[in-house]
Amino acid sequence: MLVQLQYLRAVAALMVVYFHAILQLAKVNPAVDATAFLYGETGVDIFFVLSGFVMWLTTSGRAISSIDFARRRIRRIVPLYWLATLFSAIVALAAPSLLKSTVFDLPHLIASLLFLPWANAADPSTITPIVVPGWTLNYEMFFYFMFALLLPLSETRRIPVMFAVFAVILIACRLLPETTATRFYGEPIMLEFLAGVVLGWLYEQKVLLPNRWAWAALATGFVFLFINEALMPPESRFYAWGIPAIFIIYGAVSIDFSRLRVLGWLNYLGDCSYSIYITHAFTLAFLRVASDRLPIGILQQPVLFVILGLVLSSIGGAIVHEITTPRRKVAVAVRPPA
Repeated sequence: MLVQLQYLRAVAALMVVYFHAILQLAKVNPAVDATAFLYGETGVDIFFVLSGFVMWLTTSGRAISSIDFARRRIRRIVPLYWLATLFSAIVALAAPSLLKSTVFDLPHLIASLLFLPWANAADPSTITPIVVPGWTLNYEMFFYFMFALLLPLSETRRIPVMFAVFAVILIACRLLPETTATRFYGEPIMLEFLAGVVLGWLYEQKVLLPNRWAWAALATGFVFLFINEALMPPESRFYAWGIPAIFIIYGAVSIDFSRLRVLGWLNYLGDCSYSIYITHAFTLAFLRVASDRLPIGILQQPVLFVILGLVLSSIGGAIVHEITTPRRKVAVAVRPPA
């Protein structure tokens, strides 16, 4: 079991929660300018590289069909996401003032349920589903779809063909007339999944960093992730944010954590990371509404609001995880490098 992957899942999820909590501050207390503290969006890039790594390690050397792979991914992703999407649509229809970034639109709802890129009816300049953080799942599901199609290939051919296919997709999206689909799938952020796949292959081949260099790569990755998020725009995220994420994952998987004490709470938050990611928008919306209702305005204090956002999002995600997850071990279990 690579417990460090659990840790990274938890950290990435909480980074995104923090990012959205800072964004909510402008709605909670317009007098507060927290843009200087706006960090955490890069947690998505860690997730993408990590996803490619895990998909390779959990399928390499195993007899798993494309259908079986797709079935497992659907079982893991779809139920909670559909529940959150339908709940958001109902709230947007019944009480539109509660969700600032969501309005009810039937075509948008259908596209969201099918993981198809669609202009958000609340802000047509963005390509996001009803549950806004779910834009990452549209990329995830597309990657899973392509990965499943290529599973019948031998492992020696799978990675080169995967790179060729994604290269063709990116080039075609740049050459074809601009549409919502070409704008969405033409983003090189999808290459972060492939970087994770390559790291999975390197791990399997025991091409790892020495322990000291691994810790240095992990630390360097986080430092440059922090710096680049402040200096570089999201348009350059594949190399400005993606490369530090690659350093983080490669450094982490190269470290032998078996000799270190397992941080149970962080490992558990890694289990809950998907639930935290999907549900935290509702938790932050609840805090925003509560801040308007409390007469003393205690939740309008920026530090308290962010801390409560992190804590309550973690608790809420854990509760949803316990309710929706079968009683089994869900930690990332992969074979050690052969």
